[in-house]
Amino acid sequence: MSEPYLYDDDPQPLHAGAGRSRKGLLLAIGGGTVVVAVAAVFSLNALQGSPEEQVEQVADVFTRALVAGDEETAWGLLCDAEQDRIDASQVATDYLRAGTPQVGTATEAELDGVQARTVTVRWDDDGVVTTSELTLVAEDGPKVCAGS
Repeated sequence: MSEPYLYDDDPQPLHAGAGRSRKGLLLAIGGGTVVVAVAAVFSLNALQGSPEEQVEQVADVFTRALVAGDEETAWGLLCDAEQDRIDASQVATDYLRAGTPQVGTATEAELDGVQARTVTVRWDDDGVVTTSELTLVAEDGPKVCAGS
């Protein structure tokens, strides 16, 4: 029935012995994944800046756009509620002051029960200084949602 083998020995098993435990490898892969995830979170903050820095940058771009007469850019930086309230041609009327804007630091605030940030803007018109406040909320990035 069975033919003789080339050698008189039985065929060799496919595996030489019991497999080794790979627990260390699995732990290393899991630990490495956690380290990469934590590093990604911290690098995201470093690349995009803190929420306060982002708010201050948006407020700076917003005020510079107003001064430059770029109403479309300024209107694009408004939150949805403000965009529904006014159109692009009215942005300067509501937010522009005389002088050169200087954006202050952002502070935590609340607007209609939503977490927000408030930025004080100092407008210097040849020594005549006025201040206004911009309130920014998070809507696909910081957006100006109120001003005074």
